[in-house]
Amino acid sequence: MRVRLVAAGTRLPEWINAGYTEYARRMPPESPLELVEIAVPRGTAQGARERATRQEGERMLAQLTARQWVVGLDVTGRTLDTAGLSRWWAGRQRDGRDLAFLIGGPDGLAADVLARTDERLSLSALTLPHGLVRVLLAEQLYRAVSLLKGHPYHRE
Repeated sequence: MRVRLVAAGTRLPEWINAGYTEYARRMPPESPLELVEIAVPRGTAQGARERATRQEGERMLAQLTARQWVVGLDVTGRTLDTAGLSRWWAGRQRDGRDLAFLIGGPDGLAADVLARTDERLSLSALTLPHGLVRVLLAEQLYRAVSLLKGHPYHRE
């Protein structure tokens, strides 16, 4: 199962890149984590923000295939604890389709992107910087895989 992380933002701080890379590197070879960065168009004038979000969404949708299970990271999405995410991951593995996680820019995911998702997950009710979400998601996916492989989990 290939895992693609389609994320807004192309010039992020080095600590974001290093954090993401560390956890992506730890993913097993049967579930490699691939990052696809989408440029965030600028938009501050009247209507420009909506246009920028729409353009960002079009770029994201262009990175998807028909067979991928698409997960939008959205504050209104379903929340899972770590054990729940591990069970979710096991279900996705049984399904066999490749995964695509979508992380929007400062204004979130475009409406047409949300409409394309198969489900929405939330990492937190807090507003998180989109770069930090990359690191958090990669770490949690690594943790979910680790639990499935029988590594001990300190919460159990």
